[in-house]
Amino acid sequence: MYVVIFQATVAITDEESYREYSTTAVRLRDMALNRFGCLNFVAMMEGDQELALSWWPDEASIRRWKAEADHTMAQKLGRKQWYNGYKVEVAKIERQYEVPAKATQSY
Repeated sequence: MYVVIFQATVAITDEESYREYSTTAVRLRDMALNRFGCLNFVAMMEGDQELALSWWPDEASIRRWKAEADHTMAQKLGRKQWYNGYKVEVAKIERQYEVPAKATQSY
C-alpha cells in the first residue's frame, strides 16, 4: 500500500474562488475513491496550510489518477490560482497496525 502526502500553501482570498476550489475538491475526492482505487482520503486545513493524505493499493493506481483529465485540469488551476506552492510525496507503507476504536456501551 502507498500513501500520497499533499502539502500546500493556499492562495485563495475570495469567496467565489473558494467555492470553485471546494466543489472541485469534493468531486475529485469522490472520483478518486470510487473510480481510481483510492482506499481512503483525509484532508485538513489550518490557516493557509492544507494537508491531504490519500492511500492507494499500488503505484499504477496513483499514476492513473495523476493522468486523469479532470485531475490534470485541477492541477493546472491549483498552480495558476489556488496555491502559492505545494509539495507531493509518495511513500510505500512498510508496516501497519491499528488499535480499533472502543465500542460504545449502552446501558
